[in-house]
Amino acid sequence: MPLLNRITGPADLKKLSAGELPALAAEIRKFLIRNVSRTGGHLGPNLGVVELTIALHRVFDSPRDALIFDTGHQSYVHKILTGRQAGFPLLRQRGGLSGYPNRAESEHDWVENSHASTSLSWADGMAKAFRLRGEERWVVAVIGDGALTGGMAWEALNNIAVGEDERLVIVVNDNGRSYTPTVGGLATQLSGLGQQLTAIRTDRRYERALRLIKEKVLAAPVIGQMVYGLMHGLKTGVKDVLVPRGMFSDLGLKYVGPIDGHDVDAVELALQQAKRYGGPVLVHCITEKGRGFKAAEQNEQDRFHAVGIIDEDTGEPLVCGGRTWTDAFGEEMARIGATNDRVVAITAAMLHPTGLDRFARLFPNRIFDVGIAEQHAVTAAAGMASGGLHPVVAVYATFLNRAFDQVLMDVGMHKMGVTFVLDRAGITGPDGASHHGIWDSSFLGLVPGLQLSAPRDEQRLGEALRLSVAVSDAPTVIRYSKESLPEPIAALRRQGDVDVLFETAKPKVLVIGYGQFCGLAAEVGQRLSQQGIGATVVDPVWALPVSADLLALVASHELVITVEDGGIVGGLGARVSQEARLAGITSRFREFGVPSAFISHATRSEILDQLGLTAQELARFATEQVAADEGSSPLTSSER
Repeated sequence: MPLLNRITGPADLKKLSAGELPALAAEIRKFLIRNVSRTGGHLGPNLGVVELTIALHRVFDSPRDALIFDTGHQSYVHKILTGRQAGFPLLRQRGGLSGYPNRAESEHDWVENSHASTSLSWADGMAKAFRLRGEERWVVAVIGDGALTGGMAWEALNNIAVGEDERLVIVVNDNGRSYTPTVGGLATQLSGLGQQLTAIRTDRRYERALRLIKEKVLAAPVIGQMVYGLMHGLKTGVKDVLVPRGMFSDLGLKYVGPIDGHDVDAVELALQQAKRYGGPVLVHCITEKGRGFKAAEQNEQDRFHAVGIIDEDTGEPLVCGGRTWTDAFGEEMARIGATNDRVVAITAAMLHPTGLDRFARLFPNRIFDVGIAEQHAVTAAAGMASGGLHPVVAVYATFLNRAFDQVLMDVGMHKMGVTFVLDRAGITGPDGASHHGIWDSSFLGLVPGLQLSAPRDEQRLGEALRLSVAVSDAPTVIRYSKESLPEPIAALRRQGDVDVLFETAKPKVLVIGYGQFCGLAAEVGQRLSQQGIGATVVDPVWALPVSADLLALVASHELVITVEDGGIVGGLGARVSQEARLAGITSRFREFGVPSAFISHATRSEILDQLGLTAQELARFATEQVAADEGSSPLTSSER
């Protein structure tokens, strides 16, 4: 009987002998490769934390002890060990397991951590709460895969370091991919000595002895301060040579490691030692992303960080999508870079996913990957703009949420020429609530002077990008979907700043489409025409600011429908409606988009159907509104 079949929860895991654990780890890796290759998901990070997660659940008592994963995409093994194996065939699919921790799934999931660098703040707060309530419970934060490049993590560390009585263990999952200190080579050289030093340093008696020595030596007349300084320098120098504690210990945190994160016994020993200390301890584990899957280990780009449906033996993709918005952006950026040396690119640990890898190869001195540090990326961009460059900041739409203050105050208020390119805008699908890019258009509308385009096809994307990098006195934004590029949508004509995509005689209904939904808007217009209802369909081209030409079209129609792949609360349609009211326009409005809710994971098409964002539903609404208006009009004498 496979060992994995015997694991229904952490209690079963603790019944296994140490000798059985390597076999269990191998079974888990096989399980991950088989299942994730069929559904897609974050494969590489989870292959790297198998032994680490086994050790965590053997040393701590989940869910009484809180385990927090940062980012949550490395929690698949945790799900497997907490009784959710049966749900993996539906991973990231509608009604199935989330790709991140999910409190609705299991009591073992404390935090739905899907944006990086937040775990240490969660852990600090929870540990303080448990201490104040007199509860002897541990909080363990597993942080890694680049999350320590985020400034919020260091803000938390600064506070954790002085929380001497907090039962908090920080496990740094150092997979050598995003976490920068070059300390991995010490893992094997110092395994024996490192464990001995760690065992001594995590003993409370060690700290008491140090304090006593300090008091006695400093009390010595004349030479006390000098002798203590020499002793402290010797202690620090020895520890820096033997143990790569770096700034963690300098902050005042007890440091354990480095530990081979693929040696369950070593990780268990380190975690047990950390528990004996009784205060905040950082355990540094060296792991290998993609471990156990040859195709992932040989993939130098990202070690199969996230995959689609692939062959479980070769790692080759089995489903090939069409040309994407990301592809088009990457190529256009390369063309612009070749003719405009003022243009530079910035991203936050998203070089390949945002399509900037081509630009990086061609212009290595003009690309800046700041790690998971969106706030820094935006303000650094403002600094570059003030120095005469034009930065293009490319991130996922959902991650710009983290830097709103910087967009508003550093770029917007200073009127800096910075372009933000937001990939994965709108409903994204299987990654769930935290990864839908549905908030950006709402909060960006608050930035005075900001110009925003949601291009409808590749040609319009290129035009918007070229126009954006020429703007030197205001922020510009281009947002687009993760979907494949639609077929080109030609305009029938241009009315001022607005592209007219469809029109009939005597139109009553104006349909305004944004970005990926321009095709949907055109289909709505066609359906209305088939029902004998006159309609005009337009693409504003630039959604913000709202143009006078668009308002003139609004005024000439009885009913206006806006369709956007983003939030309707404060969204682009709401902005047009507001501007129309301020201009005294009395046309009736209905905005369609994503409601103010956290939308669970499913395919994009399933979510759009669920939200009623289909041509059939939108056309039905317009038809019913027009019919109601006509039915309520006064009857003529011939109709009586």
